[in-house]
Amino acid sequence: MRDAYHEELDSIGDGLVEMARLVGSAIGRATTAILDSDLKLAENVIEADQRVDELQHELEARAIALLARQQPVATDLRIVVTSLRMSADLERSGDLAQHVAKLARLRYPERAVPQDLHATILEMGQLAQRLMAKAAEVIVTKDVDLALQLEQDDDAMDLLHRTLFQHLMDDRWKHGIETAVDVTLLGRYYERYADHAVAVAKRVVYLVTGEHADELQQEKSEIQGVPGVEGA
Repeated sequence: MRDAYHEELDSIGDGLVEMARLVGSAIGRATTAILDSDLKLAENVIEADQRVDELQHELEARAIALLARQQPVATDLRIVVTSLRMSADLERSGDLAQHVAKLARLRYPERAVPQDLHATILEMGQLAQRLMAKAAEVIVTKDVDLALQLEQDDDAMDLLHRTLFQHLMDDRWKHGIETAVDVTLLGRYYERYADHAVAVAKRVVYLVTGEHADELQQEKSEIQGVPGVEGA
């Protein structure tokens, strides 16, 4: 019985990893669809999000069954509850990738992104995909240090987001209001997607340590800032 219980816990983790990989692929393909005005690829991303939703429902069902049958405590309870929260973050990430694809479909055969912003949107898409790949690795390895790095990596996304707004506020903007709205939405989708990847990593930190990532990061900073502590 105990082996079956831990196998079920492991299966929840496997489901989270699969979700992370699916939504990571989705944001990469959605970025290609929006930049290339690829209707077929956009439709593919939109339809594939159903699998992410199904995985979340399956994971929730497993987690609730475990809570009911096994009544886990301590670390095991933390795993189940944290996994439910991570699945919600991952499902929302899939929705955001779907939003990008839906915008590509909406503007087809036109392109939603003007040529002078292609490089910025491409970089945002690639960064979002890398962040989610790292979040998936964190789920597998339970590497706290790697998890804490994601918030620093997210600073690059925030910078790219600000870059978009600088273009929008520039007096030389010549692409009209509709395109400005599209670009504003895209920037928000990528920025929020990155936030969810960071949230997943933070939840792993809590799962492993029982401490919230922000508190742990502050403790590390305080230790590093005290002379002689490292060599103590």
